[in-house]
Amino acid sequence: MKFFVDTADVADIRSLAEAGLVDGVTTNPSLIAKSGRKMAEVIAEICAITPGPVSAEVTATEYEQMLAEGRHLRQIATNVAVKVPLTEAGLRTCRTLTGEGTLVNVTLCFSAAQALLAAKAGATFISPFVGRLDDIATDGMQLIADIVKIYRNYPHIKTEVLVASIRHPIHLVEAAKLGAGVATLPPAVIRQLLKHPLTDRGLDAFLADWRKTGQSIL
Repeated sequence: MKFFVDTADVADIRSLAEAGLVDGVTTNPSLIAKSGRKMAEVIAEICAITPGPVSAEVTATEYEQMLAEGRHLRQIATNVAVKVPLTEAGLRTCRTLTGEGTLVNVTLCFSAAQALLAAKAGATFISPFVGRLDDIATDGMQLIADIVKIYRNYPHIKTEVLVASIRHPIHLVEAAKLGAGVATLPPAVIRQLLKHPLTDRGLDAFLADWRKTGQSIL
C-alpha cells in the first residue's frame, strides 16, 4: 500500500519523507488555506520534496474554468495530480485532462456507483471518504470493499483506490486488508501507527539494562 500524506504543512511532509513514509501528498483548498501561503508556492515546494503524485485541487465548479485551473496547476510540476470533484463537470474535466496525460484525482466520492463513473472517465485515483461516511452512521469501510471488488471485476480499469478521510489507524489497517492501493493520512494518524505500549515498555527495559552496564557504543 502506498502512503500519501494529507496536509499542506511542508515541515511535516519533509520529516515523514525523510523516514521513507511518503509516496505522495494530497491537499485541498481547506489545507491550503490553513497553511496561510499561496497555493502555487506550497504545491511547488511539496513537489520538490517527493517525486510521487501531489494532489492540487481546482476550486471552479464549471467545466471550462475547471479545465483552465487544472491546466494551470499541472504546470507547477510534472508530479502534480489535478484534483477535481465528483460532479459531471468534474468528470468531464477528468476525461479531458487524462487524455492530455495529466494525473487526475477525483475526490469527494461517497458511493460505489460514483467510483465506477470516475473509472469510466479515466481517473488516475478515486478518493472515497470513509470518515465522513462514518460520521453519518454509514459504514465507510464497506464502500472501500465495494469499490475494490468492482474494480477487480474489470481488469481494464486502472484507477487506483485512494482511501481518504482516514481518522484513525483502524481505518488504515482495514483498507490495507481490503486491498486498497493507496491511503492518504494526516501526519498525526501516520505517527499514531508507530505507537504501541509494548514497544515503549520494551524500549524502556532495554535502555535501563544498558545503562547498568556503564558502556557506550560510541
